[in-house]
Amino acid sequence: MTRLSEVFRSLLLWGISWLHFLIAVPVLIALAVVLDPKKHDWLQRSLCRRIAFFSGAKVVAKKSRGFDETRTSIFMVNHVNLLDPFMLYCAVPQLVRGWELESHFRIPIYGWLMKRFGNVPVPNVRGPKELKRLWRLTQESINSGTSLIIFPEAKRTRNGHLNEFEDGGFRLAQQLGVPIVPVSLVGSFRHLRTEDWILRPTTITVYLHDTIETKGLHKEDVPALKNRVKQIIAAPVEASLQGPEVKAAPSSCPQDNAGSS
Repeated sequence: MTRLSEVFRSLLLWGISWLHFLIAVPVLIALAVVLDPKKHDWLQRSLCRRIAFFSGAKVVAKKSRGFDETRTSIFMVNHVNLLDPFMLYCAVPQLVRGWELESHFRIPIYGWLMKRFGNVPVPNVRGPKELKRLWRLTQESINSGTSLIIFPEAKRTRNGHLNEFEDGGFRLAQQLGVPIVPVSLVGSFRHLRTEDWILRPTTITVYLHDTIETKGLHKEDVPALKNRVKQIIAAPVEASLQGPEVKAAPSSCPQDNAGSS
């Protein structure tokens, strides 16, 4: 497809997406004022499915046999673009929220929504007091039955490959004994790249890998845990960058169960 055709198609997709977003969000705001957002989770998922559809993405979830969707967990995910949370919400079969920079909570309307919907603020300055508050809020979220999404790279990829992982989320999971689910987003880099605005219709496959137990692990085990999770996430991502968009499934996902948005 020529660049001109891609530009025209992307302008059309962005226009439809923003029109839909401006219509749907006020409804969510109104409901959030009078109802606990957990009561209309189905509506939030519907919004995310339409965002994916209008952006030209088909979302497919592939669940490993070892993925335990009954357990409240921390989902560790590679970070590609600003649409990642919406794609994940189409695929993760649990009530899930995320870690988000505390500075985002000061954005008018958006910040209030993030707080009301139960996202956990991550302090921009992380002293002992701030980290203690992050640990407490994360524990409260997990105790309430809400799983959390964490992007351990803490930034989006520029080349499709995974960046280095930070330790924070892994240390927290180890200390709180919360299971980790590695998640691979495959196809998102083709769909939308951080330094570009062109939307390319494609299939985004969300691999939900085996649930990893953290109870009984010690502080010394965190580096190995982090490396293990990174390798699991990277396997299908790297395979997709070397050929067709989904060249090979990860070894932890034989005969996966697929579900589309």
